[in-house]
Amino acid sequence: MSAPDISKLKIERSASGQIAGTTRNKRRWLRVVIALVVLAIGAKVAQHQFGGKTSVDTVTVALSYPSQSYTLLNATGYVVAQRKASLSSKATGRLEWLGVLEGSKVKKDEIVARLENRDVSATLGQAQANIKVAQANLAQGQAELTDAQANFKRSSELLAQKFIASSAYDTAQARLNKARASIAGYEAAITAARANAQVAQVALDQTLIRAPFDAVVLTKSANVGDNITPYSSAADSKGAVVTIADMSTLEVEADVSESNLSKIRVDQPAEITLDAFPELHLAGTVSRMVPTVDRSKATLLVKVRFADHDARVLPDMSAKVAFLSKAVPAEDRQALTTVQAGAIASRDGKPVVFVIDDDKVKQVAVTQGRKLGELVEVKGIKAGDKVVLTPDAKLHDGAAISLSKK
Repeated sequence: MSAPDISKLKIERSASGQIAGTTRNKRRWLRVVIALVVLAIGAKVAQHQFGGKTSVDTVTVALSYPSQSYTLLNATGYVVAQRKASLSSKATGRLEWLGVLEGSKVKKDEIVARLENRDVSATLGQAQANIKVAQANLAQGQAELTDAQANFKRSSELLAQKFIASSAYDTAQARLNKARASIAGYEAAITAARANAQVAQVALDQTLIRAPFDAVVLTKSANVGDNITPYSSAADSKGAVVTIADMSTLEVEADVSESNLSKIRVDQPAEITLDAFPELHLAGTVSRMVPTVDRSKATLLVKVRFADHDARVLPDMSAKVAFLSKAVPAEDRQALTTVQAGAIASRDGKPVVFVIDDDKVKQVAVTQGRKLGELVEVKGIKAGDKVVLTPDAKLHDGAAISLSKK
């Protein structure tokens, strides 16, 4: 029996080498792919931490007044001059001269305009001449009286000596009485002439338009050449020439809901803010409360006078009134730079805020001050800056950010 042929079971070395090489290549590529995946994940993490944009909420640094903590109630209203007048003339005529413009300051009794008054001036001149005529008649009558008195004295002496008849004495006495009566008539004529002159003077004064008090001209309603007819509405005629207001009597008239009247009293301190000058805070006091409620609006008119006078305050300006629980101390009259408390973070044990600078943040060290409700006084930043609200602990100086869209 012959031995079996096992030569066919022999494994070629070349084939074995090829299988082993293929296995090693697959393992090598697997390691490369895993490394690339790890690198990609690391890059993503690094990009998120160092180069990505963090979404943040922002808040604006603002100026706040400590008086806000004293405010009991807020109301809106308008500035009104309590002493205001539309100047016109009782006389009717053509405006001949106007000496003021809008914004002009006038003093009490100062002439601001004049109507044509040549006819009235002539009447006054005639009345003054009549006074002189009456005075001349009085002087003549006094001379006549003096002569009559002397004649009567002589007649009395002659009658006592029986040198003249009684009729001559009676004539002298009658002449004296007549002279005395003439004097009374002449004095009455002077009084009448003076009265006529005063009437003419009043008529002349009515053509002169004067300021009744110290004031500022608000509006000009007529021009030189216009007909002034204050008591009628004739075509192409004007009534008032100018409108003036006493700026020292400016007040704010504010409507207050009747449900809040318990928070307001006369002489209560207040703070007035003008819409035209929001940075201007003026002290005020409740001067009076009009004792009538508007049923249509359920409000009461409250008038607040200015304790601080400012030339920038003008009639009809919109204003806001804060009714205070107490007067604002002098040290609390200045505005403070404030920010919400949530915008202040801590870095290395020091308070900081992150100011928005384009699409990045800038870490700024600040000093905290007093608290005003939800706000905190800060120094180191200025009003108007935008800062990050509730910054993340990982937020750092120079980090790229994007604004949250809420």
